[in-house]
Amino acid sequence: MAEEIWIRLSELRDAGDLMEIDARVWNEANTPGTLADKTKEQYLQQSPPGSQLVAEIGGRAAGYIGFAHPTGLESNRHVYEINIAIHPDYQRMGIGRKLMAAMKEKAKADGVRKLSLRVLGTNQAAKAFYEQCGFRVQGVLPEEFWLGGRFVDDILMWCPVN
Repeated sequence: MAEEIWIRLSELRDAGDLMEIDARVWNEANTPGTLADKTKEQYLQQSPPGSQLVAEIGGRAAGYIGFAHPTGLESNRHVYEINIAIHPDYQRMGIGRKLMAAMKEKAKADGVRKLSLRVLGTNQAAKAFYEQCGFRVQGVLPEEFWLGGRFVDDILMWCPVN
């Protein structure tokens, strides 16, 4: 790759690029519900600046990893729940791995000990990627969703932050 990948916290100016990534990436094969068309304001309310790590190439957001505490409970502040998406034009370039490594470093710096995520049982490529990044299955919700004319498991995965 000729251009360097920069990883940084999301900023207000990223909203349009990140919304485009969501529109291009998320579908019934990898998320249990389609993302309804949102206004920029709605998007920013759900994903405010600083709540994602952004992979930037040539001044453009190529992917992101979102993170948040799963609950508002103080007893749960040691966990980040994450989600990751890479723009189709930038997939298979190592961006996901760089984002995941940066996420682990940020989590460690923030005092977070555990990363968790959810993946559809039908999304074997994503599950394999997460396993390569050190995640392991912590539970399965069998037949949690009805997608594409069949029941689909929801797989819960986690990774310790060392």
